[in-house]
Amino acid sequence: MFWVLLLFLAWAFAGTACTRLCLAAVRAAALDVAAAPVDREQAHGLTLYEAAFLSGGPVRVADVTMVSMARQRRLLLAHTGWATVVDPRGHDEIEQSVIGAIGPDGQSRIQPVRARAAGAEAVRRLAHRLERAGLAVPDGAGTTVAAAVRQVCAAGLAVAALGVTALLLPVPTGTPRLLVGLWFALPLTLCLSCLVIARFEVHPYSRWASPAGLRLLGALTRKPAGDERSFLTSVAVRGIRAIGEPELRAAFTHRDQPWRE
Repeated sequence: MFWVLLLFLAWAFAGTACTRLCLAAVRAAALDVAAAPVDREQAHGLTLYEAAFLSGGPVRVADVTMVSMARQRRLLLAHTGWATVVDPRGHDEIEQSVIGAIGPDGQSRIQPVRARAAGAEAVRRLAHRLERAGLAVPDGAGTTVAAAVRQVCAAGLAVAALGVTALLLPVPTGTPRLLVGLWFALPLTLCLSCLVIARFEVHPYSRWASPAGLRLLGALTRKPAGDERSFLTSVAVRGIRAIGEPELRAAFTHRDQPWRE
């Protein structure tokens, strides 16, 4: 009856993951109720940094800052993965954090700059402001819906793997294999049902933005495109994949020489 032990493990994986998803959804709903109503005018008032944080977190803030400075020729981002300071005067504290992350030599690889700038005090203050406004998921609030959905997906795969293992056991189980498969189908069905419900009830999932923040971003992306502001907004919301210039995009994706600290 070794397959029964595997079944217990399957239920443990499925039950734990689905419970976490339910709790995360409840927390997200509580944040949504507590947040102030959001209108389109508020969305238009989002700064690039706020939109970047709500879309992709601290690293996205660093990315959009470097892209903005590069477009203004105040920072040179080479396709080889290096950043060079052209104008050492930052226009705001986020830009000053990026320049500080590059270092006194005025040149550094982009990947460590992204990491150091993302952890800067200025970005943490931005996060706290968004949390107080009810637009960002509070730090330490527990598992987010996005993370919980990934856990349920992983649990579903684990249940399927355990079920296949039980069916392939070489020793006699004492139970028809069809019945064994049906027993494992129950926790798998639980995982799939939770994923379907989450897809319709709490989608889109976000690690950083609360439901109110997601509505802001949705209104923001409906703004007319075509100017520099719209381009930077697209980078803030979609990340470096929104950069249309191949050399500038290559600067962020270059991985030939891993950095060390």
